[in-house]
Amino acid sequence: MSIEIPTSHPRYQSLLFREKIIEGLYSKVVTEAGLFAHGRGESLDYFLGEKSEDFSFAAARAAAASLLLAERPVISVNGNAAALVSEELVALAQAVNAKLEVNLFYRAHGREEAIERVLRAAGALEVLGVGAAASATIPEIQHERRRVDPRGILVADVVLVPLEDGDRTEALVNMGKTVLTIDLNPLSRTAQKSHVTVVDNIVRALPHMIQAANELRNQAPEVIKAAAQWNNAHGLARALRFYSERLNFLAQSLEG
Repeated sequence: MSIEIPTSHPRYQSLLFREKIIEGLYSKVVTEAGLFAHGRGESLDYFLGEKSEDFSFAAARAAAASLLLAERPVISVNGNAAALVSEELVALAQAVNAKLEVNLFYRAHGREEAIERVLRAAGALEVLGVGAAASATIPEIQHERRRVDPRGILVADVVLVPLEDGDRTEALVNMGKTVLTIDLNPLSRTAQKSHVTVVDNIVRALPHMIQAANELRNQAPEVIKAAAQWNNAHGLARALRFYSERLNFLAQSLEG
């Protein structure tokens, strides 16, 4: 870490994750555009109050159940996710028997391999989508995210795409896949097009999903199926109402 952050700092957690993103930039895991994406998410987390709400927990449970029910679940990994929550990504993959696949908008030289190293250091035994392994393509997509591994996302029935871009989410849905995401912006195309959107910070959402998966995986199939039921439009509406009501409350507090 480039700086020492005292644990007493009121912004300790936020600064800690910011430093992880910066370190990821220097190690080729994160691109410059990833810094902007992280800042955008950080600002939205302020609106959320930097804590998980009931709709976040409920969506995380539904997403975990959907992964458990899948025949071929895959967790898509980009640079920011690898920099922030590599250990959690590996733990979730193990809990739901999912594959991990690197998928990037910016496939700069050595970047896929850098992300693979981070995931393997976190305990991953297999990482798909690196180099020539990403030999298949997603219809409708023209940029580098179209490249996928024929053993992973191409044949997956359920895909978790945290910190995703909207066009690939929509393309995956059009391919008949169940798409799950983690997105602090309920108005993003990713959030709107996914089947389950966890409106939360990824650093909180993934531990909730891991916990839910561990609680559910030994339950009867009907219990898991019930947990997977989710109306994403209603979930997004709950998140938007929370944002609106919280901001209105804060505005009124400032006015006295």
